[in-house]
Amino acid sequence: MTDDLAATVAAAQAGDEESFRLLYRSLQPGLLRYLTALVGPDAEDVASETWLQISRDLSRFTGGEFRGWAVTIARNRAMDHLRRQRRRPALPVPVQALTDLAGDADTAERAGETIGTESALALIATLPPREAEAVLLRAVIGLDAQTAGQVLGRRPGAVRTAAHRGLRRLAALLERPDAAQPSDDERAAPPRPRPTPHASQVEPADG
Repeated sequence: MTDDLAATVAAAQAGDEESFRLLYRSLQPGLLRYLTALVGPDAEDVASETWLQISRDLSRFTGGEFRGWAVTIARNRAMDHLRRQRRRPALPVPVQALTDLAGDADTAERAGETIGTESALALIATLPPREAEAVLLRAVIGLDAQTAGQVLGRRPGAVRTAAHRGLRRLAALLERPDAAQPSDDERAAPPRPRPTPHASQVEPADG
């Protein structure tokens, strides 16, 4: 966690409302895109539940990667929602062009702004679930591989590999003439989260 973010979190824990609003403004856009991929049009409701829990549990946050802690809460709330609804909604978002996704080593860092749009979520949802969620956490939320691995219950190397494969798969899809409008058969359900420990039980990353 950067020094600025750490200071903002500490101030919010001390009761500074403006600092909490700053945390919300900085994290909510990416969090909402991530939740949209998991629960579709109910993302706003799940995000509200997430922030209620963040507000309630913030005093117990003990440092590390705040975004990873918050995303773990969001993921748990999404799992609860899916269990209640017993459905896996298809994304209603139209797909627009994604560019410059192929590359070497750590493509996720280079793809953040391109993937971080609602129009991209439908195409991400066509990926295998492990790759889709790795791409969302790395490129949309901006977590490092270690923190994303803690959220997903996987090794950092496995998360890097899944994100890289997913981004390359997206690049290959975009080379197809019909990439802008995937067919109904190609459109996969959003990735259903795999159970992970409760947010309070996940040890935050060191950096």
